[in-house]
Amino acid sequence: MAFVQFSRVSLAFGNRDILDSVSLNLASGTRAALAGANGSGKSTLMKVLAGTISPDGGERAIQKGTHVSYLPQSGIVHAGKTLMDEVETAFSRGRELLDRFEAIGDELASLNPDDPRTVHLVEEHHDVQTALEESGWHRRRSLAEQTLAGLGFSVSDFDRNAGEFSGGWQMRIALAKILLERPDILLLDEPTNYLDLEARNWLEQWLNDFPGGFLIVSHDRYFLDSTVTEVYELFGGQLKRYAGTYTQYEKVRAVELESLIKRYEEQQEEIEKTNDFIRRFRYNASKAAMVQDRIKRLEKMELIEIPESLKKMRFHFPPAPHTGRLVLTTDKLGKKWGDRAVIENLDLVVEKKERLVVVGRNGAGKSTLLRILAGRDADFTGTVNPGAGVLAGYFSQDNAETLTGNERIIDLLEAEAPNELIPRLRDMLAAFLFRGDDIYKQVNVLSGGEKSRLALLRLLFKPLNLLILDEPTNHLDLHSKDVLLDALNSFDGTVVFVSHDRGFIEGLATRVLELTASGPGIASRVRNFPGDYRYYMERIAREEAGLEPDGASDVKAGSAKDEPEKKSANALSREEDKRLKSERRKLEREEERLMGEIARAEDELTAAEQHLADPAVYSDGEKSRAAQLETERISALIAELSASWEAVSLQLEELK
Repeated sequence: MAFVQFSRVSLAFGNRDILDSVSLNLASGTRAALAGANGSGKSTLMKVLAGTISPDGGERAIQKGTHVSYLPQSGIVHAGKTLMDEVETAFSRGRELLDRFEAIGDELASLNPDDPRTVHLVEEHHDVQTALEESGWHRRRSLAEQTLAGLGFSVSDFDRNAGEFSGGWQMRIALAKILLERPDILLLDEPTNYLDLEARNWLEQWLNDFPGGFLIVSHDRYFLDSTVTEVYELFGGQLKRYAGTYTQYEKVRAVELESLIKRYEEQQEEIEKTNDFIRRFRYNASKAAMVQDRIKRLEKMELIEIPESLKKMRFHFPPAPHTGRLVLTTDKLGKKWGDRAVIENLDLVVEKKERLVVVGRNGAGKSTLLRILAGRDADFTGTVNPGAGVLAGYFSQDNAETLTGNERIIDLLEAEAPNELIPRLRDMLAAFLFRGDDIYKQVNVLSGGEKSRLALLRLLFKPLNLLILDEPTNHLDLHSKDVLLDALNSFDGTVVFVSHDRGFIEGLATRVLELTASGPGIASRVRNFPGDYRYYMERIAREEAGLEPDGASDVKAGSAKDEPEKKSANALSREEDKRLKSERRKLEREEERLMGEIARAEDELTAAEQHLADPAVYSDGEKSRAAQLETERISALIAELSASWEAVSLQLEELK
């Protein structure tokens, strides 16, 4: 079986330990995510695993013949070849195998059948032929076409020069090449950053079918939950493994964090008391020895840190000014790009407190529609009518790039934030990944991602009642997305948004608007799905399976004669929903209880192991045996509790 093994790997930048005796095994069948706060060293670890950075110490063992492929976050540019020719370079190993296969064939043809080398060459010839078939060399064109289509490229793109594609599409090309290499181990650093929903869904299925192993860094919780079975968290240079999905990891980590926060608060209280004693008696000669003792104790104290990614923070928008029920309407709205209709005859009504998500493939006109609704694009036909008292705020990546000036981030936001939010301003900046000295950066030196986060944060301070958001979660980590999602769900205004993050959409959307742009043999259309995103996906799946006619989810509802049947079905549905919710609540309470029991048992085990390590104990045979039995008892209890927790979690996942 193919594998790569890393033992006691260490790496430091200056006086900071990025990796401290980290060990990790990756093998065929590994389905792992790499988690950790921004700046914890995830990308650095990926580069060490890929062999592009040499560690300061440790060992790397790799099974002979194991092929490892690595996709960085950004920075890859392709040029000089057509798109198809570029991705076909991923089959270079197939070309090498073909050359070897032919060379062995020629050598066999020249040998006498009795030559002792014949047997060995025949065996190698067979092995190379098998490897050649597995490499996909003979199917490279069709495999390349399928992969490019899955990642959102059109057939007309295949003959374009690769250098014509933008940065995001350049990374899609790089991802296509990595996947077509069919390595034994995949290392993917933020592969979903530049993918739309359809491409993410395709990649999710590809990974689930992939026979090799992979390690992924991603800020898309839904994507991780759908693909991984274990999570490694990098914190303080240490790497810890958690079994299960990403959501299960977060639940276990939350319990650990609760214990960590308690110890942190106790330590902070001790530090405060010690500092108070030092301040009071520093100049008291009779207490000098005691003061020095406390100073030394503080210097030796190993400070407890709480990961930024696990600190929970909430904030609320300023109260939304009052609006009427109708917030936004359009009448026969149309938009063309040249001769191509993107939007035609759109009649749209957006009501107060709706969370409307606009979906569709790349080029369907999602961002164009949002710009029109926000008043940033006047080149359209038809009308857009804001409701009475509507105050709209618009966010997009392009809009963020216009931020300029020498003002520091903290000064800019202190001048703009409502008075009630100023005391929490630094926490909010930290939630949007501006931590430490970052808050003193000048606006004009910020990167594109930093400007995007700052623009979004500024928008959230304003007293608005309509938010129009185009990809608000780009450049945010999972913690920041959760903070934003909580704030938007508690916002008493209206939200119209586009996102490629399925978990974010499922957590926010109350209605789905699907856009389809015109193309060869396809007319542009808009369909309205009055339900959340899961409802939308279920309806699309039923359509594709032929269980519902195309368009069954359009704006119009059923006729009045359907009402009795609907009411009956709804009553049954409510009863079933009530039963399932009750069962879920019971399982969630049991899951929480078990996680608490596991955390307490792990604390007991740590204490028992420390007791066993006491020289006064391990040097005494009777005490040592008793201590050993106690550690074994607690370990068995933890195993039993963990098995129960896994069973409950599985039941809960099935219900959800």
